[in-house]
Parts: sequence; C-alpha cells; structure tokens
Amino acid sequence: MQIEFNKNILNQTLQLLGNILDRDEQADFIHIIVSGGSSLIMLGLVSRTTRDMDIIAYLSNEKNNSNPLQYAKTLPEFLMNAASQVAADLGLDEKWLNTGPKDLLQFGLPCGFLERLHTQSYGKKLTVSFVDRIDQIHFKTYAAVDSGPGRHVDDLLALNPSGREMEQAAIWVLHQDPSPEFKSLLIKMLKVLHYESVAEKL
Repeated sequence: MQIEFNKNILNQTLQLLGNILDRDEQADFIHIIVSGGSSLIMLGLVSRTTRDMDIIAYLSNEKNNSNPLQYAKTLPEFLMNAASQVAADLGLDEKWLNTGPKDLLQFGLPCGFLERLHTQSYGKKLTVSFVDRIDQIHFKTYAAVDSGPGRHVDDLLALNPSGREMEQAAIWVLHQDPSPEFKSLLIKMLKVLHYESVAEKL
C-alpha cells in the first residue's frame, strides 16, 4: 500500500529529498514551485491527503533575472535520482514528484504570482515554494471546468472563494481557453456552485 501525504509526511519527504541532494556532489541547487494538493495541504488549506507533488515551474536564483520562472519540461537527472531514492526508502509511487501542471506556465500565470509564493528551504540545495491560496483558486477553477465534479471542485469549495476572487479566477481561465465551449462550461459550473452573479458578468 502506497503512502499518502499529509502535512507531516510531506515535510519529512522533502527533508529527506534535501538531505540526499546535499550529500550528492553532482547535484545542483534547485528551487521548485509546487502546486496542487501538496501545496494546499502544506498551507493548511485542505484536510485531504495526496499521493504526489506537482511541480509547476523552476525558479532561477540568478540575480537581476527579468524572467526567473523556468519551464519544467522534466526533472533534471540529479533530482530524478534523488526522488527515486526517496520513493524506495519511503514506499512512495515512483512518480511522486512530477511536472504534470508545467504547461500552465506557457499560458501565463496570475498577476502577482511570484510575490505570493510561500517558500521554505530543505537543506542547502533544495528550496520549495508553495502556490498561494489566490492562485490555487485560479488553477482549481480551470481544472474543475476541464474535469467536472470531483477532487478539483471539492478543493475549490474548500478554498471558499469570495465573489471577487471567483470573478478574477473566471477572467483568468477564459484567457487560458477562450473557446465558446469552455466559456459555456465555466458559466454552468459557476451557477451550480452558486456564483450566479459572477456568471452573469462573463
């Protein structure tokens, strides 16, 4: 049976990952930005568990970099090897650390995204930033429209967006997918979730 992450296990897992990277002379410093369930759990925004950790992007530590966000096409080899060792040591899914939501970066992240990150270091070579509640509302709205009722809708409801927050998220997701079909699904979902006033403004 695979381990599911709660906040304590997530912290322990990341600390172990950081320790392995610190011992690896070939490993470089890396700053990952984590979204999804792991970020929600670490920030205490939901009470559920999860089985993986989703990397949305890497963050460059170069000074005076006008575009510090880096596309997370895949895990660098040193991080992949360390993650595999953690999986073996703790009995995790081999792909517990993945770049599933990486394409969000290509379409543009919500304004102020970087300034809202919650950052923590795990040793000398690993820094992790967790996506803020406001940005999670944006991402979960997008995912909920795509997938329909289920985990993403449940997470969105747990975040309890205000009308203004939901309106901002709705405007953002329509920039990700401006198709009439997507807009129709978004409006339908907003009405089901009792955000009729937001739906009327779209």
